[in-house]
Amino acid sequence: MFPEVETLSHQRSANAMQKRVLIVEDDKDIANLVALHLKDLGCQCDLVHDGEKGLEYALKKDYDLIILDLMLPNLDGVEICKEVRTEKKYTPIMMLTSKSEELDRVLGLELGADDYITKPFSVRELLARVKAILRRIDAVKDDVEGVGKKQIKFRDLFIDIEKRKVTMKDERVELTAKEFDLLALFAGNPGKAFTRQNLLDIVWGYTFEGYDHTVNSHINRLRSKIEADSSEPKYIQTVWGVGYKFAEEE
Repeated sequence: MFPEVETLSHQRSANAMQKRVLIVEDDKDIANLVALHLKDLGCQCDLVHDGEKGLEYALKKDYDLIILDLMLPNLDGVEICKEVRTEKKYTPIMMLTSKSEELDRVLGLELGADDYITKPFSVRELLARVKAILRRIDAVKDDVEGVGKKQIKFRDLFIDIEKRKVTMKDERVELTAKEFDLLALFAGNPGKAFTRQNLLDIVWGYTFEGYDHTVNSHINRLRSKIEADSSEPKYIQTVWGVGYKFAEEE
């Protein structure tokens, strides 16, 4: 069905559960370099060098991760990211681009990209970030699925974990990737208090200090979307001196 795609996989992982990665990058040398190192992680990589074709693959095939260049022929990475995020299924996206301006980085993340790395990049850093994304997605799934829930209903809030869909009083709530991951993690563990560092480790995938404001800003935006009164939250509650928790049934 997809004759133009180039697929690279690791022989040692043939009998194991492989991660499938789509690399949409018009520079073939960079695409091959990324694929070469990812296959050492046991990944099967599909390489596409055109934006329109990249969107076609992203929507028609199931991937564990999409590595997406921002500047592409025929269709840019921003439009691809927007289209992928309108679909019911969720796939992590890492933006890979030579554009390093803060505005571009923020735009990509707000559109739903999970991470952003600029060229030239360190292969070691790229691999670390890829592993962090895959670990984080697995961790969020495990935390929610560990309590046996694919769908969560609490008061007027409904969360479909598999479709990554949220409604409040039957009205669709539009969330960014990080906002959904936070909400799914909280709602899958009602009453459990998470520190800001816990949330950074699980949802952002790597440990760093001095970024508590990142958690706070995402919590504030999430509350503004699901709470009737953000000053008196009924769903995501503050645990003073600790962090945050999701409300429990009374």
